[in-house]
Amino acid sequence: MAVSYKKLFKLMIDKDMKRKDLIKKTGLSYATIAKLENGDNVQMEVLERICREFKCQLNDIAEIVFEK
Repeated sequence: MAVSYKKLFKLMIDKDMKRKDLIKKTGLSYATIAKLENGDNVQMEVLERICREFKCQLNDIAEIVFEK
């Protein structure tokens, strides 16, 4: 089982937001953004900051991917 953040990056594209814009608005680091891009684990605080910025729910930015 893994977590995918593809929904987050699609949302960023839809809102014409670049990584540097997300970093500036949320205070996240480049390393944290890289973790999201790679599907690595991040703290709930990171996801909360992103949800606050986009005024959305967790399922709007992430989804569980079950391995076959």
